[in-house]
Amino acid sequence: MGRYDPAAMRRLPRLIVLAAMLACALLAAGCGNRVSERSQTSTEGPYIDLDQLKYQVQISRYLNPNDVEDKTYLSGLPTGTPEPGGDETWFAVFMRVWNPGDKPAPAADSFEIVDTQGNTYTPVQQDPKINPFAYVPGTVAPKGLIPTPDSIASEGVIKQGALVLFKIKTDSLQNRPLILRFKHGNGTTASVNLDV
Repeated sequence: MGRYDPAAMRRLPRLIVLAAMLACALLAAGCGNRVSERSQTSTEGPYIDLDQLKYQVQISRYLNPNDVEDKTYLSGLPTGTPEPGGDETWFAVFMRVWNPGDKPAPAADSFEIVDTQGNTYTPVQQDPKINPFAYVPGTVAPKGLIPTPDSIASEGVIKQGALVLFKIKTDSLQNRPLILRFKHGNGTTASVNLDV
């Protein structure tokens, strides 16, 4: 049997701690190679992934046609578009899209808002030649953004996103959460719970 060595016994706890720290470091390093992806989020703000692109709802809110700022967001509507009735309101979602990759990628081209009662709303199209804030689906260049940098929409003081405009029933504002769903032509979808 070996001789008892008090100095070796004092070093043993340190060696165990060092071995545990090394194991944790290796585990963390392995996890760091994985890219975290999510296709849904319970609030506005975080980026969510849809195919090769990352989407972020900057803000969502109802629009007041009598407000000077909001009038600008409501420009470019198709001729003959009726104003919201007494039980309806304009509702804006300001969306930012980022392509972190090295290849061009198509942006989402289909949006809808669904409330907890199953009411579904689709966007009202706006003419981007008249309304510089209007969301325009298309191909996003590598490292590119929607809205494009240095555009009016990207330089907004509060909303640095492209506008997706809806007309919704005011009752739906109480049927929360309102869920924004969007997808590409290939059918992949993502969703965000809007902060109403």
